[in-house]
Amino acid sequence: MKAAQKILSDLAQKKYAPIYFLIGEKETFFVDQIADYIENNVLNDEEKGFNQQILYGKDVTMDDVVGAAKRFPMMAEHQVIIVREAQALLRSLDALESYAKQPQPSTILVFCCKYKKPDARKAAVKQIKKTGVYYQTANIYENQVLEWIPDFLAKKQYSIDTKASKMLVDFIGADLSKLNKELEKLMQILPLGSRITPDAVEENIGISKDFNNFELINAIVHRDEVKAQQIADYFTQNAKNNPLILSIYQLFNFFNKLMIYHSLSDKSNPNVSRELGVPNFFIKDYVKAAKFYPMKKVSLILAHLKELDLKSKGVDTGKFSNEGLLKEFLVKTMR
Repeated sequence: MKAAQKILSDLAQKKYAPIYFLIGEKETFFVDQIADYIENNVLNDEEKGFNQQILYGKDVTMDDVVGAAKRFPMMAEHQVIIVREAQALLRSLDALESYAKQPQPSTILVFCCKYKKPDARKAAVKQIKKTGVYYQTANIYENQVLEWIPDFLAKKQYSIDTKASKMLVDFIGADLSKLNKELEKLMQILPLGSRITPDAVEENIGISKDFNNFELINAIVHRDEVKAQQIADYFTQNAKNNPLILSIYQLFNFFNKLMIYHSLSDKSNPNVSRELGVPNFFIKDYVKAAKFYPMKKVSLILAHLKELDLKSKGVDTGKFSNEGLLKEFLVKTMR
């Protein structure tokens, strides 16, 4: 995320590179964000007519791209060429090497490569890294997303409750493109400057503020078995939006981190945050849970979760239906 923000910061200061090779093998949000910024901000509307081209990798050859990049801009300092679906040109990447050695200084050439990445050993890739910007989105984790959401919204003059952020991440996952769509939806509905609350998420996104995996884990942490079983019942009645596999993932993630917490000799907030990979405001949940669930109990819970995962896939389900498996797990965990 920091690398993408550095690129965007440089662009905002008009520090342009002649080549941007943007790769999103799994996460494509920052590829689009950087390319869209260049498309919308480098040239003014009058300059775009003669000096901005959007090409598609499936419709052009690398020679076509290089030929266009060598041209000079007309009545502007730069020309912008954005190649979308550039993954279709990876087989002919060698044809870019010569241009990458001496790129046209007045051209800003952008490649958007999604779901595939080039062979890093190729000479063209090594040359792009020397003369341009070679950016590949790293794997993004839940804790990073939870920190990204409020920062992203702050730039749009919105804010968000911690619980609302967690509801979105638990439901959607660490997919910034999908999260961005839902956040954009909320920002279109809510007045500028609004704080996004759990109620707003429930009303506009369709995620229950009271019956979700965040609240399930919270009930377990506080040993509130009645609430936990109520949530399990709700999940059963709304299985399409609350798949068991997602609950298993969230529960395993929490108890696995709780096991790590127990093993730490240094339980200061900075160290816990670093070792568990969670923002500071969630540390209190692990402190609380550790009192009710000692290491031996957590080890047993993790074993029960592995068993639950197998049963959810049809292995040795016994007398319980798939709908009753979570309730069975909760009884084993909280008693």
